[in-house]
Amino acid sequence: MNGFDHMLNPVMLTPVMIIRFGSSVGSWKRFVWLCGWNLDFLRKMATPPSNLNRIGLAGLAVMGQNLALNIAEKGFPISVYNRTTSKVDETVERAKKEGNLPLFGFHDPKSFVNSIQKPRVIIMLVKAGAPVDQTIKTLSVYMEKGDCIIDGGNEWYENTERREKAMAEIGLLYLGMGVSGGEEGARNGPSLMPGGSFEAYKHIEDILLKVAAQVPDSGPCVTYIGKGGSGNFVKMVHNGIEYGDMQLIAEAYDVLRSVGKLSNDELQKVFSEWNKGELLSFLIEITADIFGIKDDKGDGYLVDKVLDKTGMKGTGKWTVQQAADLSIAAPTIASSLDARFLSGLKEDKGRSSKSIQRGWFR
Repeated sequence: MNGFDHMLNPVMLTPVMIIRFGSSVGSWKRFVWLCGWNLDFLRKMATPPSNLNRIGLAGLAVMGQNLALNIAEKGFPISVYNRTTSKVDETVERAKKEGNLPLFGFHDPKSFVNSIQKPRVIIMLVKAGAPVDQTIKTLSVYMEKGDCIIDGGNEWYENTERREKAMAEIGLLYLGMGVSGGEEGARNGPSLMPGGSFEAYKHIEDILLKVAAQVPDSGPCVTYIGKGGSGNFVKMVHNGIEYGDMQLIAEAYDVLRSVGKLSNDELQKVFSEWNKGELLSFLIEITADIFGIKDDKGDGYLVDKVLDKTGMKGTGKWTVQQAADLSIAAPTIASSLDARFLSGLKEDKGRSSKSIQRGWFR
């Protein structure tokens, strides 16, 4: 039922209703006019309303919220949805503050799906695994054949291939898309790695080309990777390589600080110099910047107050597992993964450090 159900629709009138209606108005001319009006109304309803939004995004944590704002800022009206409705309201408020962007929030999945132009394109940015399956289940019941779902999270590529096959059975298109760049990248221009249905990719290509990071000599940082879970696979390996890069930076810092006895100011100069040559990269750049940040809640530098403990979201581990399955040596990535495991044993490291200081191992 919709807001027009109270209007007379000749397609729905029975012969008895027609006779009764005709006699009640005393003239068939009025009935014919009404039929003509309703047929015109039906023709208008068959044309997609212009106020429907170009795309939808479900999942408004840090990455989802910022990617949605990026899409809206590039001129594509977007519908957003999140199971926790306060996140929807928060995103809508941000859109207003950041320039009255064409972003529209919805608190229920049905209204969210129905607000999007056909064929519908919905990006999901939720935690990998069961939350993805649950989100698909929630949204797909309101979607139609030819609509498209895109998983923009860090997902195991075999899960993407499983979901693509399941969606194909009910007529939906599916993409697994790596999104790189973190919070800032999602807001201002990420690197995008879509893989899966090429038909689905063509539905969203115009949007991706606009929202992706733009490189002067090579254009948008987006390309269709290939079939199946290839997009998620590439993002997985990308993250694994990044694990190795970050561990190399951490060890370089440790040697320069512990052995070379460099101060934070000297470390900043060294890393800034490295960033001018072949080591030029975002990670080297931000590391140099970090060395110069003072602790705003106390004395000294912030880097000296950081706990030497880190976690992970799984992509580095997946990379090492896949390399082992394919009999490919990936020692740098594997060692960086081991370092993360060890960093998590904070209490054990503390006890070991005290034991060494007491000379128990001499």
